[in-house]
Amino acid sequence: MTTLVTGARGKVGSALIAFLHQAGAPVRAASAAPEKLDELDLPAGVGAVRCALNDPATFPAALSAVTSVFLYAEPSHIDAFLDEAAAAGVQHIVLLSSSSVRDRDAADNPIAASHLAVEQALAASPVETSVLQPGAFASNALQWRWALESAGVIDLPYPGSYSDPIHERDIAEAAFALFTQERLRGATYHLTGPESLTFTEQIAVLERAVGRTVPFNAVTREAWKESMAGYMPAAFADGLLNYWASTDGSPTPLTRTVEELTGHPARTFAEWAAENADAFRAAR
Repeated sequence: MTTLVTGARGKVGSALIAFLHQAGAPVRAASAAPEKLDELDLPAGVGAVRCALNDPATFPAALSAVTSVFLYAEPSHIDAFLDEAAAAGVQHIVLLSSSSVRDRDAADNPIAASHLAVEQALAASPVETSVLQPGAFASNALQWRWALESAGVIDLPYPGSYSDPIHERDIAEAAFALFTQERLRGATYHLTGPESLTFTEQIAVLERAVGRTVPFNAVTREAWKESMAGYMPAAFADGLLNYWASTDGSPTPLTRTVEELTGHPARTFAEWAAENADAFRAAR
């Protein structure tokens, strides 16, 4: 009953591998660059395999003797992946999607649309699927560390935009529950953090954790998009900007799904900030 965990180098995937291994469940770590998995110090007995979701040639070996999969939402060859999964005898897939698919304009947002395409492909597949739709990852704030290191200040086009930062460990625990409790399988779960916070409120939380001021500037959409031109496609930048505009001054609706799946309240952004404070202290 081996579980293949794609994206094993990510914070969610690596935490899920640890949970499954600790529970005695056979698990295989999959990555587009498995040679870099050594950096994670995988638990003894956890094998690593190359699985690039944009390269169908890697699918057969990765899925061999696998019965369940933790899947990241990469749409480019999702049909080929699902065909190979069904042929290999996979019985259950847990998809890490996004709450952005719940928005009315999801089909027009390239970030949401890519997740939605994978959800739709899975819905048409014979393999049983459970879907996790988390909101904003708390670790998105690490992008601010890079801004502090390079420019000494964080640029915010919408300082008053709200989000629901969710700890990646909570997402991993929710996925673990779906793999280990059959009664939970086959449903879609909207995950949020326990608080709806503006970007400026999140920065204030970071300041308390770090013990110093974290400077930021309010900038125009155009200036922020230009500064990101070397890091993301223009369409994705527009998708983010439109989302932030839509949530500017509008608190994010919250759920208690993390608590319902894991048995404990969702971790706060302050907890995440305390765990990652050293990364920001070093960004001077």
